[in-house]
Amino acid sequence: MLKKLNKDEIERPGFDLRWISFGSPSAIVTSMALIVGLDTATASRGTVLASLLIIGIADNLSDSLSVHIYQEAERLKQHHAFRTTIANYLARLTVAMSFFLIFMALPAVAAVWLSIGWGFFLLAVLSWLLAKDRGVSVWSEILKHTGVAGVVVVVSKLMGMAIRSVVGA
Repeated sequence: MLKKLNKDEIERPGFDLRWISFGSPSAIVTSMALIVGLDTATASRGTVLASLLIIGIADNLSDSLSVHIYQEAERLKQHHAFRTTIANYLARLTVAMSFFLIFMALPAVAAVWLSIGWGFFLLAVLSWLLAKDRGVSVWSEILKHTGVAGVVVVVSKLMGMAIRSVVGA
């Protein structure tokens, strides 16, 4: 008896957008939110850099493990689950480290602004790729995804302001 493959089990030749579509947006939005929130709360440069490293390595590793366990629970082929887990982690790490490098290379104020621009650019490119792959409106996807990221950044700014006012900095 032949088993019907679901869309997650289908092997796609070459680059598979699914490898980065889960982790990259999370790494982008989390990095932007962290930078804006900590900067607003008047965190030191060292605190922002350490936080980006923690997110880039530890948080992304734990999220990649979660993806792997989920894929195993979905009974995906072992090699597919492992490959996706590794690709997801590397994509997330690369994104987080790009923000780390921006913050290392520039003065804090410039790094914050460039990080916001870089994050929205990366998210727009990923949204464009996904829209093209799915055959849907590019602008609709870009606006939807960057809109959510914008809300997260604004909320992070507000949280930073609240923390700053509570601790009196």
